[in-house]
Amino acid sequence: MKIKELCPDERPREKMRLRGAKALSNAELLAILLGSGTEGRSVMEVAQELMVSAGGRLSLLRAMPLERLISHKGVGEARAIGISAALELGRRCFEEASVIDKRSVTSPQLVYQLMLPSLKNLDHEECWALFLNKANYIIGKEMITSGSLDQTPLDIGRILKKAIEKQCSNLILVHNHPSGSPLPGQADIFQTDLLKKALGAIGIILTDHVIVAEGSFYSFSEERVGN
Repeated sequence: MKIKELCPDERPREKMRLRGAKALSNAELLAILLGSGTEGRSVMEVAQELMVSAGGRLSLLRAMPLERLISHKGVGEARAIGISAALELGRRCFEEASVIDKRSVTSPQLVYQLMLPSLKNLDHEECWALFLNKANYIIGKEMITSGSLDQTPLDIGRILKKAIEKQCSNLILVHNHPSGSPLPGQADIFQTDLLKKALGAIGIILTDHVIVAEGSFYSFSEERVGN
């Protein structure tokens, strides 16, 4: 069943045109992306089942592997890619808003708040760098590497290259622990020390290394766990 075959009150596109995107539920927005249902199931039913499979949370839907999205009846590869692309655009839009925030980043709590939307609910580790000017305003934010469940390689060469390109004065390293514990391992401590020395050699200060977990973080500069 296609959207145009639904009753007028059930048509997400018509509802959006008349009342705006904010008036639509997550499932209705998904239905617009899907465009049509499948044999015996309306597009709204397919969209609602997708939301149920993600526990009703868009963050979990964004983190869902492409193969799992494709496996849902009525989705398929093209639609799964479209959904993933739309959710990624939403994430990047949120990131842009964070980057132009003119607050001076002077605390690990603020780093945690800025980075949690990008790192929560991931099933793998990611390493990010925040590039700061002398006033500690963010002038750039970039994912450096992506790893496995319990580790991610630290590409010091790439960090140095990006730091020089952005002409930053200070840098904050951020990575996540999907396990839920923010405490650093020996590899985290060793790599942080290497990066600090490498940045110092070119006159850039490693202000902090913040490890983000679900509901908490660890700050190397303060050597404490926070939330």
